[in-house]
Amino acid sequence: MSDELNRREFLQKSTRAALAAGVGLAGLRLGATESEAAVMTKRVGPNDKVVVGVIGTGGMGRANMRFFMQNSDVQIGALCDVYKPSLAEAVKMAGPDVPTYSDFREVLDRKDIDAVIIATPDHWHCIMGVMACMAGKDVYCEKPLSIDIAQGRDFVKAARKYGRVVQTGTQQRSGSHFQNAVLAVQRGAIGQVSSAQVWIVGNSTPDGIGNPPDEPVPADLDWEMWQGPAKRHPYNKNRCIYNFRWFWDYSGGKMTDWGTHLIDIIHWATGADYPLAVSSSGGKYVLKDNRETPDTMVAVFDYPGFTLTWTQQDANGYGRDGHGYGMQLHGTEGTIFIDRGGWAIIPEGKRIEAAQSGGSPQNEPHVRDFLECVKSRNRPRSDVEICHRSTSACHLANISLWTKRKIVWDGAKEEILGDKDAAKHLRRPTTRPWTMPKL
Repeated sequence: MSDELNRREFLQKSTRAALAAGVGLAGLRLGATESEAAVMTKRVGPNDKVVVGVIGTGGMGRANMRFFMQNSDVQIGALCDVYKPSLAEAVKMAGPDVPTYSDFREVLDRKDIDAVIIATPDHWHCIMGVMACMAGKDVYCEKPLSIDIAQGRDFVKAARKYGRVVQTGTQQRSGSHFQNAVLAVQRGAIGQVSSAQVWIVGNSTPDGIGNPPDEPVPADLDWEMWQGPAKRHPYNKNRCIYNFRWFWDYSGGKMTDWGTHLIDIIHWATGADYPLAVSSSGGKYVLKDNRETPDTMVAVFDYPGFTLTWTQQDANGYGRDGHGYGMQLHGTEGTIFIDRGGWAIIPEGKRIEAAQSGGSPQNEPHVRDFLECVKSRNRPRSDVEICHRSTSACHLANISLWTKRKIVWDGAKEEILGDKDAAKHLRRPTTRPWTMPKL
């Protein structure tokens, strides 16, 4: 929302030209109070359908859409994407009568839309999410929550100020086997935890994602809108669709992509909210492609009472005990391994008995939890604050990697201590007109 527009100017400039200039929502009043936001919001009753707008209809957006459509009390009311082929695939799923848009603000302007799915590239999540909250919409937002720590906090503030339900896509929290594994740790099944590890490995050597040249923007893509708040670059197909994750302007590499999922479970099991300090090392050592993020990275997180180690490697696919990804917590009585396929407790000698469990559905109950909260107004399992904490830990690891220094963190104040240069990374610059709306 442009800083130069005052309340009166904003109200006057609700035309399409104002939208194109990036001033914000045509139908949203600048600086609306919480009571005003409540008036602007349609309450969904227990027996009502939840009308959902899908913003970002790529692979993850369509996957989420499919899980939502499995619920009889969901109606897909709008589809939005800046890439026409993705939008066309979503239309095949939702039906030809569902309105389509290329500008997400038109979806937020719709008074009949109760909630939105935000499944865009990461650099868009928080700005769209804040604007959705201001428009009186509940939000199901993909992880990682944010492109930086400050924007994540803005999203939390917006959800609270406008009384919105925000569920984030850390769907492991809705898997019953994850819940049981976490409960076992919390009840002391493996004793006192002093260390934990999370990892994801693979081997895409030598070419990785390749080195395609910059080229003209495809006719079916709005590259300007896709970039949005990010720094401007010539179009390169590796910067778009899934591979955007390996470029710093749009994401945080595998650290925020998978790290958010894995660290989230460690936080949950141990009751930790944030690390006290983080130290990272790594780089692009092997892959001969045009990615910017590292192919190899190790980060050590200091938490009260335990340490957590993150390991990422893209040049060797053998993980701990042969697992390509996963989590382990080491206690005085035993170790627990957890992934999406199940969990296993490995005893320390004969102190406890071994135990194990298979996997469980995660996406379906996660979406259902969100829908129930839209109706009850309770907070969901992966509330925005929870995912903000998990995502922030990953951002701190990247800041340590960039600065080549240990980052000391005051999690209560969300401040980096004693390092002004590192603190500059807490909020990345954005490209106008896509600045964060004032809260």
